[in-house]
Amino acid sequence: MSLDARLAAAEVILTADLTADGPGRIDQTQALEKFKCWATGQQARLAVTFEAKQRQEQAELEAESSPGHGNRSTLSAEDLGKKRHKEQNLGVAEQIALARGESPHRGGRLLGMGKALVTEMPHALAALDTGQLNEERAMHIVKETACLSVEDRTAVDEELAADTGTFNGVGTRAVIAAVKAAATRRDSRSVTQRASHAASERSVSLRPAPDCMTYLTALLPAHEGVAVYAALTRQADTVHAAGDPRSLGQIKADTLVEWTTGTPGGITGIDISLVMTDRTLLQGDTEPARLEGYGVVPAPWARNLLNEEKAPEQTPEHRQVQGQEPRAGGSNTPDPTTGQKDAGQKAVQELKIWLRRLYTAPQTGDLVAMDSRRRLFPPPLRRFIQIRDNTCRTPYCDAPIRHHDHIIPWHNNGPTSLANGAGLCEACNHTKELPGWKAKPRPGPRHTIEITTPTGHTYHSTAPPLPGRRLRKSAQPGPTESGTGPPGVSQSGTGTPGSGPPERSGRTL
Repeated sequence: MSLDARLAAAEVILTADLTADGPGRIDQTQALEKFKCWATGQQARLAVTFEAKQRQEQAELEAESSPGHGNRSTLSAEDLGKKRHKEQNLGVAEQIALARGESPHRGGRLLGMGKALVTEMPHALAALDTGQLNEERAMHIVKETACLSVEDRTAVDEELAADTGTFNGVGTRAVIAAVKAAATRRDSRSVTQRASHAASERSVSLRPAPDCMTYLTALLPAHEGVAVYAALTRQADTVHAAGDPRSLGQIKADTLVEWTTGTPGGITGIDISLVMTDRTLLQGDTEPARLEGYGVVPAPWARNLLNEEKAPEQTPEHRQVQGQEPRAGGSNTPDPTTGQKDAGQKAVQELKIWLRRLYTAPQTGDLVAMDSRRRLFPPPLRRFIQIRDNTCRTPYCDAPIRHHDHIIPWHNNGPTSLANGAGLCEACNHTKELPGWKAKPRPGPRHTIEITTPTGHTYHSTAPPLPGRRLRKSAQPGPTESGTGPPGVSQSGTGTPGSGPPERSGRTL
């Protein structure tokens, strides 16, 4: 029976009976949850066998190749920059991520979980098969035992015996606590060393929050995090006691911004790109704008950001955005009537705003820009790619752009142009250079890339629409295609490039 036939049969069997009574609906929900857990176990086994097969095939290819071939010392001077040595990596996690519709980082975690369950933790795998563990809790079990040796990890799995009902009715936190305790009993030194090593992974990250807010998260050693929070709390208590009308939480947030940027309540000397249509900027249109590094924001909020005297209270008072053409009347001066009682609303400094005109094709909304003969993308072209792509162009990866890369590599005579450029995160840029991976531009509703993996599967990545454009579904989606409306969302369009003059569809501020 073919895979499609098996999936069709499973769909018929597992389709919910919506006519069942209340207890029957709950029974079906429970059965489907167990099936999800079972399917996770099957995916783990597939991932492990797929990686093993890929390693075997790579070893056979290396054994067949002569060690004398590919000697870089025999290359001519003009070929040294083009015939580069390829990294000997498999890209298995990335292929699994694409197949499952996940980010490459998540694909690596799923592969690691599968290897641990299949080769070292049979009880946890059996619990997954029987629905006694779900994917999230299995991931936590693997994570909390990652510092142990194979023998100790297997011993912890044997001790907990998740497939015997150990965790029935137990919450996720209790599962994590039980695994931590068992791991510490088995090898306390490794667990302690892991905690010491964790300090090397300190970092700061930014992710969107609802209502035009963001979560700025710092991963710090415990004592440093406590010290930072204590300092913010002490400053908030002092200012609040002096009569500041803001809440303690607001004062802490404003103080963090001031201490980090060096400017009370705002940002100076930082380029913030706000992309909107001319209709939104000048005619009060409701078409949303896009704040680079955050995402879609409402049109009134974007206009208020440019005119602080009309901005809501939570809008930072100071912004400096660098560009090319100064906007007339773009300076705002502080209100001389502001007194000490308004200490939370700091005096508004001069606001410097520049406009950059962006031109798009009339029917597709694709950006129109220049090419370059240089190998490296010049700053204006990098800026165009950054605005067009927004995040990493690999399907399902929404990591920030770190590299502006040639789709067809420069060493394969790929041009330095907007059509042949793509914004990628560092990990995806390295994956693209692995053996068997191919990428090329292809016709699409907007800038579209076709990615082919070593197994021959193809995925399509379409640049997200700029403000003023809508996502449109493909008229004839292919069976193996996956695209990105915003990156990671299967979307494509039916428009064709127009032959008329470019449409001025957007502004970046």
